[in-house]
Amino acid sequence: MAMPDSRYPYGLKLMINDYPYAIDGLEIWAAIETWVTEYYSFYYPSDETVKNDTEIQSWWSEVKNEGHDNLRKEPWWPEMNTLAEITQAYTIIIWIASAFHVAVNFGQYLYIGYLPNRPTVSHRFMPEPGTKEYDKLENNPDLAFLKTITAQFQTLLGVSLIEVLSRHATDEIYLGKRDTAEWTIDDEPLATFERFGKKLVEIDSRIMETNNDINLKNRVGSMKVPYTLLYPNTSDYSREGGLTGKGIPNSISI
Repeated sequence: MAMPDSRYPYGLKLMINDYPYAIDGLEIWAAIETWVTEYYSFYYPSDETVKNDTEIQSWWSEVKNEGHDNLRKEPWWPEMNTLAEITQAYTIIIWIASAFHVAVNFGQYLYIGYLPNRPTVSHRFMPEPGTKEYDKLENNPDLAFLKTITAQFQTLLGVSLIEVLSRHATDEIYLGKRDTAEWTIDDEPLATFERFGKKLVEIDSRIMETNNDINLKNRVGSMKVPYTLLYPNTSDYSREGGLTGKGIPNSISI
């Protein structure tokens, strides 16, 4: 879906120009990476300081040797001895727990909230040609389909679960925000975080503008539902909550 190419933004050429997840995701990834790099550069001015940090080394040893015991001998593990390695690791962690998670999770209700789009259970096998069941399928496919899907009570449970999973809480803390100003007394990290928040606000505006481009069919489509799964919503302090498109939470909140 993407090829390394230094001539394009973020060093990647997308194979599909109208690909909302990739376009928005690359912007957000780059903003997270910049924030993480600036933050850790303040506390780790050299690779040697990373290597000599006993807490970082203990944590990484636990991740590798205890958390992934079956993979600990694989050659692709970073040594976690350089600023570049720690920056990459934390960028990935933040990305997975925020933007990646919201793109996968919070779009479920719009699609699965109408259960025939994604039945949780099929109670019948596909009928064989030449049988009575196959004739019924040919003559009335809608009725045959409805007889296979989940019963009413199971449907209500399934839809309710998807609604809970797709709902943003009213006290949600979105990416680029904090619920307290006392998380550090160091001026440079505070300034770095402020720049991170402002960048996400810029992405807010860019996404909404792009969603109004009629030439980008994958952003809105025939149903006129704009792509807002990676809308950061960093600019909104209303705390309304609700279903989908409300922003990227700071972390997985299930």
